[in-house]
Amino acid sequence: MLARVRRSPACLRSAQLSPGKVTAPERVEALYRIGERFHQVAKQLRVRRQDRPTLDIGDEYDVQDLFHALLRIPFDDVRPEEWTPSYAGGASRMDFLLPEIEAVVEIKKSRPGLGARELGEQLIVDIAKYKRHPNCRTLFCFVYDPDGRIHNPRGIENDLNAEQDELKVRVLIAP
Repeated sequence: MLARVRRSPACLRSAQLSPGKVTAPERVEALYRIGERFHQVAKQLRVRRQDRPTLDIGDEYDVQDLFHALLRIPFDDVRPEEWTPSYAGGASRMDFLLPEIEAVVEIKKSRPGLGARELGEQLIVDIAKYKRHPNCRTLFCFVYDPDGRIHNPRGIENDLNAEQDELKVRVLIAP
């Protein structure tokens, strides 16, 4: 931090007094900002100079990779693919655990065969799994739908966004 201040004293004007003063709800808002701008970032990656190959977002793993990189901007501790506690006879891996704010980020990408009904069912199962995780107080589900396959994204968000049994669920379908 001291080296950064020496290079650019103006950074102090916008700096927080202490990283500990930032509340968890403010940090969860950072997840929304990443999700809301994800499509613009993905489109920008396709615009390359000097005929360089583009960086395409073709599947859910590509979405996870880019979201992971973007999570590194506001969060210091990003843990990919942590195991969940056993649920209904098996454990699974979460996409990202953010222990600083006790949040889990689950990533989905729309595709043929993953319509609103299937997506809703998958997210309901995810909510049940993460409700049991001891380090999860917020579940943020980001669904990347670049082709507009989900016809009523706000309806799914409204149906699933909830606060129940000490778990806050937030769903964002973008663009």
